[in-house]
Amino acid sequence: MRYLGNKEKLTWFIEEVIEKHNIEGEVFADLFSGTCSVGDYFKDKYKIIANDYMYFSKIIAEAKLLNATAPKFSSFINKYDEDPFIYLNNRSYRPGKNFYIYNNYTPVGNRMYLTESNAIKIDGMRLDIEEFYKDGDIDYSEYCFLLASLFESVMKVSNTTGTYQAFLKFWESRSLKEFELTSLELNSVEEIKDNTIFCENTNKLVREIEGDIAYLDPPYTINQYTNSYHLIETIAKYDYPEIFGKTGRRKKRELSDYSNKTNAIYAFEDLFRQIKFKHILVSYSNQSILSIDEMVNLASKFAKNNKVYVEKVHYREYATNNLSMKGNGKSLKECIIYFEKDFTINKSPLNYSGSKDKVADKIFKYLPNHVSVFVDAMGGAFNIGANIQAMDKVIYNEYNPFIYSIIKMLLESEPEALISDIEQTVKKFNLKKKHKDEYIKFRDHYNKQDKSPLNLFVLQIYAFQNMIRFNNSYEMNTPVGNNEYCESIKERILGFIPKTKDIELLNKSYEDIDIEDYPLDTVFYFDPPYFITKAEYNDGKRGFKGWDSDEESKLLDFLNHIDQSGRKFMLSNVVEHNGKVHNILIEWIKSHGYSVHSIGQTGIKYPRKEVLVTNY
Repeated sequence: MRYLGNKEKLTWFIEEVIEKHNIEGEVFADLFSGTCSVGDYFKDKYKIIANDYMYFSKIIAEAKLLNATAPKFSSFINKYDEDPFIYLNNRSYRPGKNFYIYNNYTPVGNRMYLTESNAIKIDGMRLDIEEFYKDGDIDYSEYCFLLASLFESVMKVSNTTGTYQAFLKFWESRSLKEFELTSLELNSVEEIKDNTIFCENTNKLVREIEGDIAYLDPPYTINQYTNSYHLIETIAKYDYPEIFGKTGRRKKRELSDYSNKTNAIYAFEDLFRQIKFKHILVSYSNQSILSIDEMVNLASKFAKNNKVYVEKVHYREYATNNLSMKGNGKSLKECIIYFEKDFTINKSPLNYSGSKDKVADKIFKYLPNHVSVFVDAMGGAFNIGANIQAMDKVIYNEYNPFIYSIIKMLLESEPEALISDIEQTVKKFNLKKKHKDEYIKFRDHYNKQDKSPLNLFVLQIYAFQNMIRFNNSYEMNTPVGNNEYCESIKERILGFIPKTKDIELLNKSYEDIDIEDYPLDTVFYFDPPYFITKAEYNDGKRGFKGWDSDEESKLLDFLNHIDQSGRKFMLSNVVEHNGKVHNILIEWIKSHGYSVHSIGQTGIKYPRKEVLVTNY
């Protein structure tokens, strides 16, 4: 099939890149599958997940991935005593009002995509194939194979230059040939795995699937595939769509952000952030909307150790590259951008009530497609903000000066030196798990002599449930616990490196954050004490005011202001806990039409249903 960006002649190169980088795995995703030439090539090596937002592409993928070889059509032959291709090609059809292609894409409909005689056969065959499937004469894999064969055969007699953006004003010789249904070509293998095929927006789909290798061949020029192949899409769906204009395009259609100069960078940002495959291979070229350097820079933000590789095609082996030129005389150079996705969550060394490290990936799933600045407005242990890849900057804000000072120390200290200071402190005060006397002595030292962030950090390690609790004189009064300094804390200190390099630290109330100081594509994240729970951090007994209905309503009002400013917010909260329902929150969400996403149930002794509320 003549198809924009078809990678059939590049499958050998994709395999070469996989071998070069020793990429292993069992699940291979062809996520912009088009004519599924890549998935078809690899279907005897991996379980294939194929996806394309065009319905006709889904049918082609099913034809190739649900069949190891061309179908035998046993049931059909038993009934009709001949192959369906022979049967359909010998059929005579008379057009009716229901023959949609004939009535809209031939001179009958004032368009010259197809001759009238060929369109009649295409309509007739399309309806017959549907009837065969309904009657059980063919199974689903055979149905897809026949339809895919029809699409490919239509392309051979279409009066176009290759796509359906426009038709020729004269009959090109190819289009005058009599239409013949010919069999789809596919890679014949001994057996196939349990392949899965989707017809979804890829950026939405990647939030729901996972695997080992993802091959991405997105549109990277301004050509919209819904416009380029609208006729084939209509043959596939045969849904009698509303069409418009001289070319008869479908009125209701999804346009790709990847073919939009403004939105493409954001679409790739979102895709790289959300994709849950270990190895990412992106087919790209120097004639794309975004430059290869831009793509590499973006990919590096989401790559393990920020490493991205660009593998260029050997042009002598891919001759068509040498012939392909655009109007600017720039020769086409194809490449594959490869990187291994960074899935690590750099857990904060500070164990703090309400930390979100275990649900961070669920929260990140609902980030908007572009994050320029991320404000972690109630930062706490900084597990969320530190693991966000913002394009420009991440702001850590924490109202509690003691927590703020610990995070500042962790971020700004040289890790090895900090570890040495911690270990010297543990040794000096002979701190051990459950050793009450030594712990009390060290706590007194902190309260009366040295209230340094280092000492408070060490103190909370040995405190009951790692709790940092103060009396009204701001003296730490948490009893000894069942914890101690260990290798895992050391590893967390060494690994606590924010994913975004530009970090700004603030120690103020969220109410003092001037939202107008931040660009419109800023995302504000709030993780307040949960109003309907009885967690220690909102009981008002740790030297700071508690979190009551007044504080909750102030926060909700602040979030409304963020929304009214045109900026985005994310709010972690609980709608139900231990038989209680957060009525204020529920009614606020309904009143303003905000979105609610389930994060799941957390907590063991007192389970709570956590949600994420967003204004987008």
